[in-house]
Amino acid sequence: MNSTETKKPSILSNLTTQILIAMILGAALGIVLHNTISEAAALEFSNKIKILATVFIRLVQMIISPLVFTTLVVGIAKLGNVSAVGRIGGKALGWFFTASLISLLIGLFYVNLLEPGVGLNLLDVDVNSVSEVADKTQNINFNNFIEHIVPKSIFEAMSTNEILQIVVFSIFFGLAAASIGDYVKPVINALDKSSHIILKMVNYVMNFAPIGVFGAIAGVFAVRDFQELAITYFKFFGSFLIGIATLWVFLIAVGYLFLKSRMTVLLKRIVSPLIIAFGTTSSEAVFPKLTEELERFGVKDKIVSFMLPLGYSFNLDGSMMYMTFASIFIAQAYGIELDLGTQLTMLLVLMLTSKGIAGVPRASLVVVAATCGMFDIPIEGIALILPIDHFCDMFRSATNVLGNALATSVVGQWEGDKEIEAAE
Repeated sequence: MNSTETKKPSILSNLTTQILIAMILGAALGIVLHNTISEAAALEFSNKIKILATVFIRLVQMIISPLVFTTLVVGIAKLGNVSAVGRIGGKALGWFFTASLISLLIGLFYVNLLEPGVGLNLLDVDVNSVSEVADKTQNINFNNFIEHIVPKSIFEAMSTNEILQIVVFSIFFGLAAASIGDYVKPVINALDKSSHIILKMVNYVMNFAPIGVFGAIAGVFAVRDFQELAITYFKFFGSFLIGIATLWVFLIAVGYLFLKSRMTVLLKRIVSPLIIAFGTTSSEAVFPKLTEELERFGVKDKIVSFMLPLGYSFNLDGSMMYMTFASIFIAQAYGIELDLGTQLTMLLVLMLTSKGIAGVPRASLVVVAATCGMFDIPIEGIALILPIDHFCDMFRSATNVLGNALATSVVGQWEGDKEIEAAE
């Protein structure tokens, strides 16, 4: 990619610094308004200021579908044959399911060790707020999961940003193109050039990231009493953070095991995507930027274009850890004892039902609610974690980005990217 900069940017023009400043200013504004204006006025402000985040995320969503399609098709065509696709896909899925299992086990371990839900007072829980999440759980079953994988229309899949469905179509399209050979080279070249145009658009869209982060943070802190949340949910949130921190240590350690000193370079590369995902609570919002940074890191474009779309459907490490943690937390809160066998069964259910729903709003909560229903745990318990869920989502979104960046880099190295040169 031809996107190197001709001069070193100043500190204030650095995107990461701008986003950090936006987060601080947004939090400060939200806290000040929460403590100085009425609840109704704060809610109105929150609804209006969040439009900044909505516009930014919609700008990103605008380019995700064409980016996934063009890069994945070109990547498969460049791989050249079905055996190469199968080899890389096998490595990818092996990594994804192993990482998911470990993430689930970490959540299972800490929720049983720390027992954040034991002895919780369930009075004054707002169960009305659960309806939005509970309504979506009826679509979480094996049949609908299988149907969800296969698109009935690529245009419908693109219009709704169903990444997994776009991946399925792109794989078929790419394999068909690769099997035809030189005859379709003009089509592949056109898609290749299109992907570079879209990646250039990424640079324009990312200029709006600080504004989007500012709006998202200010909107949340304006309507949430941070002190009250910190006290009321200290045990749940604190326990969750211990689990997430453990997962980060594990992922980074695995990164150093496979990438050695290059892991430090990778972490420097993905700081900006991590902060954007953290601020907007959307790993989807950094998909184009992450694609660009991984290619700059040195992973071949054919590996990036193949791995990232798969990762966004199958490799949500932060979300997986949260799902077991939240599900068993709710059971603890209601005094429902689950033996180890039941918990392991729940873990396997979460492993399967969580795949391919990355585009669903509040996907983690939807899966948690569906899982609770399967194991006769009151779905209303979701109301316990809704007030703190946004803050949990910040950490799990950033963790999802870290996990996918690591998976892509390691598989890229396995595929023989020995000549990787990082531009620091």
